[in-house]
Amino acid sequence: MNTSLSIYSAYFLISLGMTIWVARTLHKNGRLFLLEAFAGNQGLADSVNHLLLVGFYLINIGFILLFLRVGPKPADVVEGVEYISTKLGIVILVLGGMHFYNMFNFSRMRKKALERMSPPVLSAAAAR
Repeated sequence: MNTSLSIYSAYFLISLGMTIWVARTLHKNGRLFLLEAFAGNQGLADSVNHLLLVGFYLINIGFILLFLRVGPKPADVVEGVEYISTKLGIVILVLGGMHFYNMFNFSRMRKKALERMSPPVLSAAAAR
């Protein structure tokens, strides 16, 4: 196996491992947010959680594979280390961005759920 193929393989496997780790963490811990957002409806929360997991995998693995081709081919080990570190840094930033995007949406869903569950507040004029 030549140097470039070894470097590409290392990039893909490390990126895939990071994606799986982040996805499992989001899936496991995001369930609680979804349960609250869907007023305790476990079936709906688990279904949405699974769909989010599949979407997360599709987007991130697609990005990892498309991004593999971007940039010059590494010719030696030094260029390979630079290649992998640059690519992994960008993959980590994309994973972080996806995480914050998911957290933003979970937060909005939770806020809406709490608003639905709280009783309406009467104004002072309406209370008289």
